Amino acid sequence: MSGLDFAGRQAIVTGGGSGIGAALCQALVAAGAHVVVADLDGAAARRTTQRVVGPGSARAVVLDVTDAAAVQAVVDDVVARAGRLDLMFNNAGISLGGETEELTLEHWSSIIDVNIRGVVHGVAAAYPLMVRQGVGGAWGGHIVNTASMGGLMAAGLLTSYVMTKHAVVGLSLALRSEGAAKGVGVTVVCPSAVDTPILDKGAVGRFHGRDYFLKGQGVRHPHDPARLADEVLAAVAKGRGILVAPRTARITWLVGRLAPRLTQRMSIGFVAKQRAMQAARAEEAGRLASGPQKL
Repeated sequence: MSGLDFAGRQAIVTGGGSGIGAALCQALVAAGAHVVVADLDGAAARRTTQRVVGPGSARAVVLDVTDAAAVQAVVDDVVARAGRLDLMFNNAGISLGGETEELTLEHWSSIIDVNIRGVVHGVAAAYPLMVRQGVGGAWGGHIVNTASMGGLMAAGLLTSYVMTKHAVVGLSLALRSEGAAKGVGVTVVCPSAVDTPILDKGAVGRFHGRDYFLKGQGVRHPHDPARLADEVLAAVAKGRGILVAPRTARITWLVGRLAPRLTQRMSIGFVAKQRAMQAARAEEAGRLASGPQKL
């Protein structure tokens, strides 16, 4: 639906307690939407509801996106209260970074459960409802799935994360082609490094998120979540299928599509650089831990 007006729309944002999710909640409320801020961390969700400002409204719910029944219950509750659900933001996600041989099966299961099944649960709960809402040529709703540049390009030392985000991109683009004739829009969001707590989480072994996403890639400043949220709403309003942000990320993506072999060679070199940085960081930490040496 081109030119979508968000005023009065009913929305759910998973992972709304912080980062991109919290920024999306603020942007939606500012645009007049009524938002369910869903997060596993109930206190964080409530903080988001207290901070958002605008003509819209926000209420917090505790939600584990790996629980399909719980996701369905949140969707059903919105419909029971408001009569419909207009916007489903499957945003909740986690990151894992490190050498693949250091990942345990528990690591793999946890990231698959949140990043893939969490999105699937949101789609399974919202999409059939939106299809029903779109019967007769009406607008049924819009689903927004948060992926990553890691869902468009393969980066070493992030194998599990890259795998899950590629799955989200594939699901989103395939679902978009189905939903178009049924009044349901789908947008997948693929940002590069965004200034959120995820940059400091999910390290395995020597992996260091900020070194990887910022220093290693030569990014001086990560993308601002508030700016990204505005870009997401603009993309949804225009009915765009994919949003790659910021502009430098779009250039990188274009180069990757035009010169895949060159991009792969650069990726191998990037991993080597990262390993050298990690080794130097570990050596410095060991030196500091040992304290001053006596002569």
